[in-house]
Amino acid sequence: MTKYIFVIGGVLSSLGKGIASASIGFLLKRMGYSVGMQKLDPYLNVDPGMMSPFQHGEVYVTDDGSEADLDLGHYERFIGQATSKDSNATSGVIYDNVIQKERNGEYNGETVQVIPHITNEIKQMFQKMGNKNDIVIVEIGGTVGDIESLPFLEAIRQYRLDVGLRNSMVVFLTYVPFMKAAGELKTKPTQHSAIKLREIGIQPDMLLCRTEFAFDEDITNKIALFTNVNQTHVKQALDSACVYEIPKNFYNEGVHKLICHHFALENRPVDFSVWDKFIYNKNNPEMEASIVICGKYVDNQDAYKSVEESLKHAAAWNKVKLNIINIDSGKDYTENEYKELFKNIDGVIIPGGFGIRGINGKINTIKYARENNIPLLGICLGMQLAVIEFALNVCGLEDAFSTEFNKKCKNPIIDLHTKKKQSKSYEGTMRLGAFPCKLKKGSLVREIYEDDVIFERHRHRYELNNKYRDLLETHGMSISGTSPDEVLVEIIELPSNQFFVGVQYHPEFKSRPDQPHKLFKAFVEKAKELKKRKLSLQ
Repeated sequence: MTKYIFVIGGVLSSLGKGIASASIGFLLKRMGYSVGMQKLDPYLNVDPGMMSPFQHGEVYVTDDGSEADLDLGHYERFIGQATSKDSNATSGVIYDNVIQKERNGEYNGETVQVIPHITNEIKQMFQKMGNKNDIVIVEIGGTVGDIESLPFLEAIRQYRLDVGLRNSMVVFLTYVPFMKAAGELKTKPTQHSAIKLREIGIQPDMLLCRTEFAFDEDITNKIALFTNVNQTHVKQALDSACVYEIPKNFYNEGVHKLICHHFALENRPVDFSVWDKFIYNKNNPEMEASIVICGKYVDNQDAYKSVEESLKHAAAWNKVKLNIINIDSGKDYTENEYKELFKNIDGVIIPGGFGIRGINGKINTIKYARENNIPLLGICLGMQLAVIEFALNVCGLEDAFSTEFNKKCKNPIIDLHTKKKQSKSYEGTMRLGAFPCKLKKGSLVREIYEDDVIFERHRHRYELNNKYRDLLETHGMSISGTSPDEVLVEIIELPSNQFFVGVQYHPEFKSRPDQPHKLFKAFVEKAKELKKRKLSLQ
């Protein structure tokens, strides 16, 4: 029978439930068990797709085209397998499903209520993952005490009775703060949060105590006594400078042993070999390189989470200490300011985004990188703007722009594809999920990928207008990746530059610590080479 681990948070938000869930998944997956990961969010939005990156952070995209919570990125990076549309659901989805069933007469005229109809719908979400995995880890968004999360917690209480307490486990991530004035750790927030959880009818089986400082047996015993949890089930979740060290920390705490004991599963060895090599490389770099991320959402540290993590993966395997510098594309810089800003920069990333704000700043940054032969990787919108900049400043194409920003521009070099223009639904114009891309023989990307056809994840509406392909190629831009039927442009590059690549897709969603994305790895390698040349001239 499938085993379920429910990860619930207490005391305050942003404790790291996603990393904790992913780390537990890492240990179980490396022990040879099939693991499913699921994130259930209490907010009423259907998905994060239309939420502001300033508030919500990155929108993660799955192979099957689901716009999902960024925690799915943590899951994939840690356990090394793809998630799906069943891996993320919100209150918006659940309530909408129930309302549609009521409208379709599926409840036979019953009075539709939170219990049992909403809770039953939530339990069906659990079951979707359980049908295909040995162990399912379900992370509940929010914090115990939030009104909106109550239906999810009630569903967990019921589901534990349905499947049995030995086939389910509640891991409660809590917080033990250090009071500087008193000079001691305080357990009271954890005590009260656990009491709140028990009031709902859920007794935690394990406590993961997030803490800045390791605590002694006295603190452990005190927490155990007031939370009604066995002392051996109180585990420390120490702060770590690197999230990828947390699985090893949990392993040393015996988290995996306790889970196996609870479920009566075999405690198998955990293979850390490649993961340890990644951590070693990260902690023992040969040199430093500085990479600029020029984006419009840089004020939110999670807005470009997968891009930053992909750079970290690539940097470790290149034995480079990465210095990421965020530039707000909404700010205007003079030529002299660009020279000063970029004199120590070894590479530029132009990430994705929507809307006209900050577009000129991105175009100017692309221009500076192209003219000064600084390695550049443009992602999604970044690729489109690289094409626009080239058309304006190299091809001399007046008013080259995107109809996303100006529907009446004279030269819509970026435009909706014909089929998308015919769509009656705004959502119907979005290209979401994994699609194949054919690589051009002899191109840089064909050399990097070492394959003729690749599959990458997309999230965009607009495409390169085929009307301008010949003009771009005549002036030196190479169309090095297309859809298999060659209708859609997927990749552009400038062979005249050491590394100037734009991709219509999001390669950051497929990078892993123990298997960095080839495109990011090649990009950081070129940045490293540029840094070496600079150092040799000093």
